[in-house]
Amino acid sequence: MVYRMLALNIDGTLLRSNGRLHQATKEAIEFVQKKDVYVTLVTNRHFQSARKLARALKIDAILVTHSGAFISDKIDEPLFERRLGEEMTYNLVQVLENYECHIRIIHERYCIGNRVKVTPHMTGSTVIQSSEPLFYPNQYVESLGDALRDEPINAPKLEVLFQNKREKEAASNFLKESFPEITLSDRNKLRFDLTAKGVSKASGLSLLCSHLGIPMSETVAIGDGPDDRDLIQNAGLGVAMGQAPFEVKQAADWITRSNEESGVAYMIKEHFRKQHRLGYMDKMKIADKKS
Repeated sequence: MVYRMLALNIDGTLLRSNGRLHQATKEAIEFVQKKDVYVTLVTNRHFQSARKLARALKIDAILVTHSGAFISDKIDEPLFERRLGEEMTYNLVQVLENYECHIRIIHERYCIGNRVKVTPHMTGSTVIQSSEPLFYPNQYVESLGDALRDEPINAPKLEVLFQNKREKEAASNFLKESFPEITLSDRNKLRFDLTAKGVSKASGLSLLCSHLGIPMSETVAIGDGPDDRDLIQNAGLGVAMGQAPFEVKQAADWITRSNEESGVAYMIKEHFRKQHRLGYMDKMKIADKKS
């Protein structure tokens, strides 16, 4: 099978746990690009963060960002965007502020979140840490509901992180029952993301494939988290990272090494080394027709 697209998750896939890229990963992406394979990023990150990493990897492509809610190669000219709406964003925040959680409204140009009092029993993992570049403004307020009354936001995504599983489960159950027009995506045992109904990494990649004229059957998708499961399952070749949960590995066609062991580089070198450059293969098809 010939694969024309490589779709990569960022955190836990491209990046090591320290947030850095391994040199072998950079070299592997350069290797596969020389074979004319279209390389893109499919991520929960906001557009500007994903674009910064894409530039570091010399990836000049349309990116699937905000968990599939914002697909573009330019911030001012999205190919596709699906937002929650100002009223829905406000209503969700009103509900969530009744729980012990950290809420971030993720816009493509900025982020606004509620201030969380860090108690002694809390760890760093129970507060969403900001690693955005300086040109992506982050603002924190006492009450998001009050802020949204003054300045409504039509958000592509909300990120919500809880202090304990019980609070997360209660909020999750209430939102699923009360807001059928949203998608709730579990990120881990303490966190979920909220987007408009039908938005996901898998649907975002499908839209991009349709735009580029590349069948999903000719894509390779690599991920590591629960929200990557459908992406992996729907790709022509779905690849799970070595540290991925069992349910993600179960959906995969191929399991590579972990992100700490350069799993992306290993998979690319193992799988694509035998695939000829796509331009060469197209010429061979023309030659076969003439003969």
